[in-house]
Amino acid sequence: MARRGSYAKGVAKREEILERALDVIAREGFRRTSVKDLAEAVGLSQAGLLHYFGTKERLFTEILRKRDELDNAAIVPTPDAGMDADDLRERWVGVIRHNQQVPGLVHLFAAMSVDAADAEHPAHEYFTERNARLREALTDVMRDRLDPRIDPETASRLLQAVSDGLQLQWMLEPDLDMAATTTALLDLIVPPTEEPT
Repeated sequence: MARRGSYAKGVAKREEILERALDVIAREGFRRTSVKDLAEAVGLSQAGLLHYFGTKERLFTEILRKRDELDNAAIVPTPDAGMDADDLRERWVGVIRHNQQVPGLVHLFAAMSVDAADAEHPAHEYFTERNARLREALTDVMRDRLDPRIDPETASRLLQAVSDGLQLQWMLEPDLDMAATTTALLDLIVPPTEEPT
């Protein structure tokens, strides 16, 4: 029984670390947040913090996984909730608006995605799996509403590429309205349902 209890405590502490790390990085920024800062935020030493993740890179990868978990819950509130293209538009743009409120997490995502291009990087698998899952989900939702000249997977890649690329532009140009730009693309590839007159 003690083993099961200590496992549950370890899982709970790991979740606490990830939730606090999301807050700290969102507020302080990725480059200004050290492992020491994250450890202090949850009352651990650096070694104690890394005990739960192994390395700094794995810690940051798990922070991104936690961010995805929360973003996915905002896009698809429950696994069995049906979603159509109009729902996708609203929720996708909502997540983009949220991202503009957490620049530190956007910077973490961008920096890690570049580093993860190296197949040896600890986040490589996370990014390749994430991208594939995201494209599959987008393709499923958009398939029936796309202009027949656009392949659904291509449309999904475009939406993903624009969203990720806009984050880089926004970090350089903070006045950029990522949500409006993404909405413009969605208007082209998945036009909104016309309201009956």
